Amino acid sequence: MIDEKKDKYAVLVSIAERGSDVEECERGLDELERLLETAGGVCFARMIQVKESFDVRTCIGSGKVAELREICENNDIDLVVFDFELSPAQIRNLEDGIGGVRVIDRSMLILDIFALHATSGEGKLQVELAQLKYSAPRLVGHGNELSRQGGGIGSRGPGESKLETDRRHLHERISTLEERLRELEHNREVMRSQRDRSGLMKIALVGYTNAGKSTLLNSLTGAGVLAENKLFATLDATTRKLELPSGETVLLTDTVGFVRKLPHHLVRAFRSTLDEVRYADALLIVSDASDPELPEHIKVTEEVIRELGAEDKPVIHVLNKSDLAPSAISVYMPEAVATVAMSALSGEGVDELLSEIEALLRARRRTVRLLIPYSDQAVTSALYDIYTVSDVEYTDTGVTLTAVLDERGLGRYSKYICEA
Repeated sequence: MIDEKKDKYAVLVSIAERGSDVEECERGLDELERLLETAGGVCFARMIQVKESFDVRTCIGSGKVAELREICENNDIDLVVFDFELSPAQIRNLEDGIGGVRVIDRSMLILDIFALHATSGEGKLQVELAQLKYSAPRLVGHGNELSRQGGGIGSRGPGESKLETDRRHLHERISTLEERLRELEHNREVMRSQRDRSGLMKIALVGYTNAGKSTLLNSLTGAGVLAENKLFATLDATTRKLELPSGETVLLTDTVGFVRKLPHHLVRAFRSTLDEVRYADALLIVSDASDPELPEHIKVTEEVIRELGAEDKPVIHVLNKSDLAPSAISVYMPEAVATVAMSALSGEGVDELLSEIEALLRARRRTVRLLIPYSDQAVTSALYDIYTVSDVEYTDTGVTLTAVLDERGLGRYSKYICEA
């Protein structure tokens, strides 16, 4: 019998369809256990059923439902977490079959962690909207049984009290949240356009959750972003300026981490935040080199990048925590891919990363000769503010100068180009 708080303990469940990889199920449960720990829970037991196919009523077979019920009753366990999405009917059938024990799925657990870590106003609104759209259909219909949802893992968050209202109020709340998020998205677009006008290269830090993106941002820019050894410690995009050794400046943006089987509805819910990836000029894919699942994590990251429509952007792979796994770079990454092995915590490899970023910057730029009439001298000032300018000469018709321009600058100042 467990003496600790019983609502922190959970049984984790997965299904390996016959002929599939049971080891893959084990790895999925390993990550689910880490998610549970991040939410403040403890894994009491794990269960994998090898089965021809998912049972339409309860996913697992009736024998396993009875086994779960016995485990929970004998050990005062009141939470079961499934490593795949459950329908509302399946949740109700499982809870009835296990004897009133609360049943949640992987998505509900991730939402719970999001609720735990959301700090900004936009982040909290995004979490509440995602909870309402996903969790509410799984709770509406329980009637008076909703009273037992009033706390514990899988039921907290900004939208907690809203889940007990009727369908009409839920839809009204969803509409209100969507309108407020549209306003915030408009503000974000204004900020993006301001960054675009600055002419600075925008680089997004992307990668698997807990790979060290926030630590890297702090190391490079002194951003002071919360960096914890937890999954989904960062939910809100944070942008900071990075001055390179050459004296030029780029913008770095930290983004929410990815995870395997990241539900599409969660990607949609955080679309405005993840759009920072789509609008970036280049990506730093940050991975934990010490994690045995490194290849899988990079694969998941690249899949989400494709889903966001950002797969054609220049990429630098950053194998973080390489001091804990010095052979990772030679084992996984092909030579053709720009890759830096480093430690964001110790600073080892930072100089090499900065060199790679400068190489990206150079690749985007061309050196051209411009002739700017004296009537357009505001253009000259703007060039000095943003780009590298040299060989300035004052002639009868205007100022000629050499400038190193990126694609945006080449388009903006094309009419002044007299020699490429």
